[in-house]
Amino acid sequence: MNRIEARLDSERERTGLWLPVALGTGIAAWFALPAAAHWIGLLFLLASGGLAGLLIGWSSRIGRMVVAGCGMTAIGVLLIWARATWVGAPVLAQPATTAFSAEVEAVEPLPAKGETRLILRPRGRDDLPPRVRVTLRDQAGSTIVPGERVGLRARLMPPPAASLPGSYDFAQRAWFDRIGAVGTVLGDISRAPDAGQGGQPLRARLSEHIHRQIEGSPGGIAAALVTGDRGAISAEDEEAMRRSGLAHLLSISGLHVTAVIGFAMLFARRLLALSPRLALGGYVLPLAAAAGALAGAGYTWLAGAEVPTLRSLIAALLVLVALLMGREALTLRLVAAGALLVLVWRPESLVGPSFQLSFAAVTAIVVLHESPVMQRFMARRDEGLVRRWGRGIAGLLVTGLVVEVALAPIALFHFHKAGLYGALANVVAIPLTTFVVMPFEALALLFDSAGLGAPFWWIAEQALRLLIALAHHVADAPGAVATLPRFPPWAFALAVAGGLWILVWQRSWRWWGLAPLLAGMAVLAQQPRPDLLVTADGRNIAAAVPGGGYALLRDRAGDFVRDTMNEAGGSDAPLGALAALDHVECNVDFCRWIQGGRIILASRGRDRIEGSVMAPACAAADVVISDRWLPRECVGRWLTIDRDSLAESGGLAIYLGEKPKAVAALTAGDGHPWRNAPQVSGNDEAVPKAALAR
Repeated sequence: MNRIEARLDSERERTGLWLPVALGTGIAAWFALPAAAHWIGLLFLLASGGLAGLLIGWSSRIGRMVVAGCGMTAIGVLLIWARATWVGAPVLAQPATTAFSAEVEAVEPLPAKGETRLILRPRGRDDLPPRVRVTLRDQAGSTIVPGERVGLRARLMPPPAASLPGSYDFAQRAWFDRIGAVGTVLGDISRAPDAGQGGQPLRARLSEHIHRQIEGSPGGIAAALVTGDRGAISAEDEEAMRRSGLAHLLSISGLHVTAVIGFAMLFARRLLALSPRLALGGYVLPLAAAAGALAGAGYTWLAGAEVPTLRSLIAALLVLVALLMGREALTLRLVAAGALLVLVWRPESLVGPSFQLSFAAVTAIVVLHESPVMQRFMARRDEGLVRRWGRGIAGLLVTGLVVEVALAPIALFHFHKAGLYGALANVVAIPLTTFVVMPFEALALLFDSAGLGAPFWWIAEQALRLLIALAHHVADAPGAVATLPRFPPWAFALAVAGGLWILVWQRSWRWWGLAPLLAGMAVLAQQPRPDLLVTADGRNIAAAVPGGGYALLRDRAGDFVRDTMNEAGGSDAPLGALAALDHVECNVDFCRWIQGGRIILASRGRDRIEGSVMAPACAAADVVISDRWLPRECVGRWLTIDRDSLAESGGLAIYLGEKPKAVAALTAGDGHPWRNAPQVSGNDEAVPKAALAR
């Protein structure tokens, strides 16, 4: 006990960094535990831990840390529980096709897909959720403005849960965004007589202006850097950016906000320094910091004030405050303070990849540059220009490598893939974006007011085309992407705990964190790929094939299903057709094959078959899978999957072998509010759309 006390005392300046970790632990525990009884039990357990800390003694550093840790963890549980209850709104009970009138809350053009996404508030329809998201499959909707009244007919469905274990759970995100239904507009939209008189918002007009200056994906990236609008980036270019480790450039975050504030401060300092009175009075730095803060706030507002952008603005403002106080500009304390503010404001952001990736990257960068070795390497010295630039590039490369290592577990957990050459690509991409694209785009927008922006747009476009070419070159390189199957949540938690232990402490005991970190990554490395993947609706089935990759039962599945299957299986190979394989026997109604020593029977037809006819085939199969209700006579020897069972389990990842198992996307008895939301029916009402818009 005395040795631990001595170690904690030697790191007393770092103990406060564990407060946001404890708060985040409580939030994560609420998401991980399935029901209210577990949450209440955890609170009692934390209360007992706090009492144990008091018994150890408040005068003891161990006792104080135990009390504070248990208290902050309990606050995290209560905070996210209260937040999830407060945002609650009804959810559509089942798919419905209905006509309704609504007020437009937000418009998101997606020109690369030829679509427009609308957030609507239905009017006079108690049987619909108060907020729905629909997609209009043409670009005519881009002229619709927020606040406008419209009438439409749409096919709506409840927000979909994760279709496979470990895949994206939109139902959870939709709950916190208060979206109770999603769907597609059928036919045209009727608009009120005064439609569009208010004009498009500034953000939309600015995006449209940028698209007129630069076409295609380069214009889409240019708009993303200014307004956060990524709708004009083609799917191929976006995937290349993701595979090359450059996708972070498409989301307005710390890099972009810092660049805007930095350039604004630089310009303001140069301008204010022309006044002797301001310079001699010491007002230049505070006024320049204020100008930078205003520029950052304006940029954040213009970009839509999304959570990642606001989080970056908060961190940047904390850095400005530290500068004005004469303190070190970027420390782990500032990072911890920013994390606390974000978690208190939006606790649900903890489980999203954006929060985890951004704070992991910033923390890794700060810890690296706090290390004596890095400080000695990067210290200014009397040397030639070539050596100085070489040292800077080497420092940027080392920083990129450290960040890539820090982000790899997070990327593998959320996306099942991680770019291996991202550090090298970012050595070129980050300076290109920060010092060429963004400044020249800002100059182009400034000079457009006088009609003189064309030369600046040309330079920005060439730099953006170079960025896209770099992304494709890196993405197409052999071994550019590491793909692995589902990362078990407990192993991910183990790896994160080990990483935090290494990053937060400074003394030699920080390396104790290598044990849980390596253990968690070892679990991932040894994780077998599923033999079968079954989506939540039962229609799409993927079977592993020899040599890697998967084959689909319905080979006409769309890109979303294919990407989801590949991510869940940890594969990057094109998906084949199951019926085309030699060992698979198919007729109009079923496919049958042997996999992992077991017989699989999967339905693919729509005709009704009598149970007495199906019974022998089902009894001869180990696994029976159907997207329909199976008759009671149809029972597989090991596992039978149909519409009833899928409603409880969600999508499945099935592992065949000596000890077969099926991992479900949904947890039995899950009591989270998005799984047990109040429901509305969404009854169809035959009302003319023209009348609905009035």
